Amino acid sequence: MSLSVGIIGLPNAGKSTLFNALIQKQQALMASYPFATIEPNVGVVPVEDERLAVLAKIVATDKIVPATVKFVDIAGLVKGAATGEGLGNKFLAHIREVDLIVHVLRDFHSADVVQTGVDPKSDYETVKTELILADLATVVKQKEKGLERVLQALEQGKEVRELELTDAEEDLVKPLFLLTSKPVLFVINIDESQIKNTAVIEQQFPGWEVVAICAKMETELIEFEASERTAYLKEQGLFDTGLNRLVKKAYDKLGLVSFLTAGKIEVRAWTVKVGTLAPEAAGVIHTDFTKKFIKANVVDYDKFVLANGWQNARAKGWVKSEGKDYQFKGDEVVEFAVA
Repeated sequence: MSLSVGIIGLPNAGKSTLFNALIQKQQALMASYPFATIEPNVGVVPVEDERLAVLAKIVATDKIVPATVKFVDIAGLVKGAATGEGLGNKFLAHIREVDLIVHVLRDFHSADVVQTGVDPKSDYETVKTELILADLATVVKQKEKGLERVLQALEQGKEVRELELTDAEEDLVKPLFLLTSKPVLFVINIDESQIKNTAVIEQQFPGWEVVAICAKMETELIEFEASERTAYLKEQGLFDTGLNRLVKKAYDKLGLVSFLTAGKIEVRAWTVKVGTLAPEAAGVIHTDFTKKFIKANVVDYDKFVLANGWQNARAKGWVKSEGKDYQFKGDEVVEFAVA
């Protein structure tokens, strides 16, 4: 499955800088004025997974294919977007297509930025209001009585994901692709002087799932050698780059994991939701495999490494033959048998 993440925020929040860092090349135009990003820029980002290189060495292959996340850098939102102000209509349409929304909120000062003042929470209220108004317009057009509670919540300024919807309400809401029903993460875009206080900054937003990132620094880190990057992060008191933390948090937010396949042709990570049944997981590799599924030969990653490959893992009895009811956890190395 493909994970699609939309990066949104007010103009000059640092969306395009973050996006450029994510895709490791300058695809988005960075400028100090609104609407630099007119059409959404799309980048497919590999998910760093140290297990892949370990497996590649064991099975003697040079081909490694990581899992990926699609990031969409969407034009900056302004007040009135819900009624078409700025690039409002395009902005809102592009958000409807993503699985997860990342709100980028500015927490840095810059002489190059037109907007004055720094207040991430206030900036989010502006964005939130526009999304609620857009959803309200969508729901008002519906004639279903089952949406009355959703309509009332939106009128009160609440987001749809705050509601505990019934199954019947879920069935009505899902095809509407309501913006405030989507899961969200928050990126607090800080300046370089705040990097050592990342953890403290994240704690200043209780109830939010936050990653504090200096997008400018993340862009610069791309040019570092791996050893230099590790040393610099350690010096700053960080265990990983902000980009990696963001991708991992996005996976966790959507309940996603990666199972692994390892053979002489390639080592590869495949993305599924936690608890995905074996036939559906096989279908991620090839759609025909779901119907043709016979069994899955499964071994825990740690045991596969300890056994140094399939042969010894089988000899030790660590490879289990699993049927259609097997649910994936994300730490498996797998071979599928299909008809």
